[in-house]
Amino acid sequence: MKSQWNGFQSPLADGIQQFLAAKRALGQSFNTEEYALRSFDAFLCQQKIKTIEDITAELVDDFIASRPRKRPRSYNHLISVMGRLFSWLTKNYYLDYLPLRMQPRRETSKRIPFLFTPDMARDLLACAGNLPDSRRIILRGHTYRTIFALLYGLGLRVGEVCRLCLSDVDLNRSLLVIRQTKFYKSRLVPYGPRMKELLTGYLRMRLEKFGSPRPEDPLFTLIGGRPINRHTIDRVFSSLVPQMGLKASQGVSPPCVHDLRHSFAVGTLLRWYRSGIDPQTRLLHLSTFLGHVSPTSTAVYLTITPDLLQEANLRFEKFAAPILQEVLLP
Repeated sequence: MKSQWNGFQSPLADGIQQFLAAKRALGQSFNTEEYALRSFDAFLCQQKIKTIEDITAELVDDFIASRPRKRPRSYNHLISVMGRLFSWLTKNYYLDYLPLRMQPRRETSKRIPFLFTPDMARDLLACAGNLPDSRRIILRGHTYRTIFALLYGLGLRVGEVCRLCLSDVDLNRSLLVIRQTKFYKSRLVPYGPRMKELLTGYLRMRLEKFGSPRPEDPLFTLIGGRPINRHTIDRVFSSLVPQMGLKASQGVSPPCVHDLRHSFAVGTLLRWYRSGIDPQTRLLHLSTFLGHVSPTSTAVYLTITPDLLQEANLRFEKFAAPILQEVLLP
């Protein structure tokens, strides 16, 4: 059982708190970074560090060594968090020098996501819909079928789905209200008739089972009224993958729940190509729909697939055909 966290206790406690406050004032959630800084604060307390002057480069090296990271991306994230903290502390006169000398590791390869086809997504929803009720959750099958439909059909983040309240579902206007998500941004996400039918059916069954709820109640809830945790969704997704017989091809990572968001982005791009729409003119729309800061963030999700390459080649051939004819004519 994890011990309860009682706040920052080391000599850097005030500096860390001020650093986090400064970042959040700029609209950054910094939740993941805070967990790393909690570990660093606890390490300083375990080492019985009494003054800021005792925080040396050797001590920071020991902390980083105590937090092994197999993947370069994870290791570099920890280095980045420490670097940003110390840079802020020196600029604001908490420290006289930067006690960080560890260098980022080279990332030799990026994770290639597993992309769900529409048929795979339908199989996933079917498997989820057959889940039996458990001790902790009633309407389990209907709940997870709706959750995975939102993740694949609208490209929502798992955390966004977990935080949805009943008042965030606007059936009249066919909109979801995504509140205070990454970078403290809110947005409206429209959905089509099939998604509306799915949400209406889920809400009707929920009303029959639990009675009239309050608007602020979680849309997806466990017994007792607590919202479903993202890690619970991860575990359920992982338990369904073997039932579907999904196997990643060489070089592609095994399916994870975040791949549903990747699949939505790539599927949208593919539909634009096949509809004759220039994706470059719509990328800002997709970026806004996904809740990204800029199209640059969205580009991370646009994995090149054989279907996309084929559509891009067809588009280029149509563009180049008149030019080639002029060149080849005698």
